[in-house]
Amino acid sequence: MPSDEIMVSVEHVSMDFRLDPNRTSSLKEWAMDTLRRRRRTAVFHALRDVSFTVSKGTVMGLIGSNGAGKSTVLKVISGIYRPTAGQAVVRGSLVPMLELGAGFDPELSGRENILLNGAILGYPRDFLLDRVEEIITYSGLGAFVERPLKTYSSGMMARLAFSVATVVRPDILIVDEILAVGDEAFQRKSRARMMEMMGGGATVLFVSHNLSQIRQMCQQVVWLDHGAVREAGDAETVCAHYAEAVDSGALSR
Repeated sequence: MPSDEIMVSVEHVSMDFRLDPNRTSSLKEWAMDTLRRRRRTAVFHALRDVSFTVSKGTVMGLIGSNGAGKSTVLKVISGIYRPTAGQAVVRGSLVPMLELGAGFDPELSGRENILLNGAILGYPRDFLLDRVEEIITYSGLGAFVERPLKTYSSGMMARLAFSVATVVRPDILIVDEILAVGDEAFQRKSRARMMEMMGGGATVLFVSHNLSQIRQMCQQVVWLDHGAVREAGDAETVCAHYAEAVDSGALSR
């Protein structure tokens, strides 16, 4: 059950990306534009003064249209991005599952990638060697685990990544759409594993375009719109308002 202890605090976070609208095709053109003082830099405001907190044991869903800033705020929380303004404070161990295959080597087998990806996540080698068979069994990859990762489908990679990341129970798990891939049987297993982690006090943040999944798994939801928090609160209320906006044509998923 959620407690009053704050595990993640996002405090007035803004994130800007500088874009080059000139898009010159050669070094010569770039140099000439610079000499003529014609080069301009555009700024894309990915996040705008975003604030929210996540209590221990809470499953927090992030919803919004494509480009709303959902994945960006998860990367700020994970420490992948340094925000332009504000800060994200994390208390406890964190496992981010943001980009499928990140840290995997396509030339290595699934078994070898378990050791590689586990090391990247900070697991000791002896621990991984003791758990490798458990990870393989949970992933359901069977004989495919001995094949190069480049032969895997995105769903198979998702299953392997999820199995490695959740072999221990981190304090905070960050998931970006991974529960939407793989077959229905593995999706059910993933949800069950997350419910186990929640029962042990883990805190989960995840992005999904599946509102039914958000309603089923989340206690709280943050709705991002053009990089800003449009609404935050209990899952059923926020999802209902978001669905209304989508149905009315005011938003696209």
